[in-house]
Amino acid sequence: MSDAGGKGLILLVEDERPIADLVRLYLSRDGFGVHVEHDGPAGLAAARRLRPVACVLDIALPGMEGTEICRRLRDEGDWTPVVFLTARDDEVDRILGLELGGDDYLTKPFSPRELVARVRALLRRAAGPPDGGRVRTLGPLQLDSGRHLVTVDGAPLTLTPTEFDLLAHLLGRPGRVFTREELLASVWGYASPAGTRTVDVHVAQVRAKLGPAAHLIRTVRGVGYTADA
Repeated sequence: MSDAGGKGLILLVEDERPIADLVRLYLSRDGFGVHVEHDGPAGLAAARRLRPVACVLDIALPGMEGTEICRRLRDEGDWTPVVFLTARDDEVDRILGLELGGDDYLTKPFSPRELVARVRALLRRAAGPPDGGRVRTLGPLQLDSGRHLVTVDGAPLTLTPTEFDLLAHLLGRPGRVFTREELLASVWGYASPAGTRTVDVHVAQVRAKLGPAAHLIRTVRGVGYTADA
C-alpha cells in the first residue's frame, strides 16, 4: 500500500494496522510518499524493490523481525536510514537494533509528530553536512564532507549517515569535549536524557569501524566524548 509524496518514499513496516495508518497519515501530511507492509518478509522485499529514502521498522513483526530486515540490508551494502519502533522497553532491543546499523528508535506509545521529526532529521543527516566541500583530518583519519567519505590511512570506511555525522561533529572541533546531551541535540536533532545511551552505542560502533584510529575518539569520564590526537 503506497501513498504519493514529493519528499521521497518512506517504507513503513508495522503489523499493528491502526499504528500503521496513523503514521502513514502524518508522514503523508508532511509530504512524504509512504509504502506500508505488515510483515517482515514483505517488508524486506519492498525495501529491496522500492529503494526508499528511509525505513521505519517495527521490531516485533510476523515472519521476520525488523532487526533482521535491517541486518540483511546492511549485509547487502544497503545503508538506507532506519528508524526502529519497539513496544519492548528494554536496553537489549534498542542496542541490538543500533548495533545492526539502525540510526534511531522510538518506544511505543510515541507521538507521530515526533516520528516525523526524527525522519526529517535523519534525512538531513543522510544528505550530508552543509559544509559540502570541507575535509577534516586528524592523524591517519580523514573525513571528506563533500564526498561523504571517511578513510583511515587511505582505506575507505563504511559508515551509516548517523555515524558519519557523529564523527564529523566531533572532528569539527578537535579537542573539544562534547557531552552526550550536546551530541544528541546536534547530531540526532532532539534532546532527551533517556536517549543518551544511543550516543554511547553509536560511538562504540564508530570506534569499531575506525580500527587502528579508534583511539582518536576518547571518552572523558563523567562528561562525554572528544576527538583528539
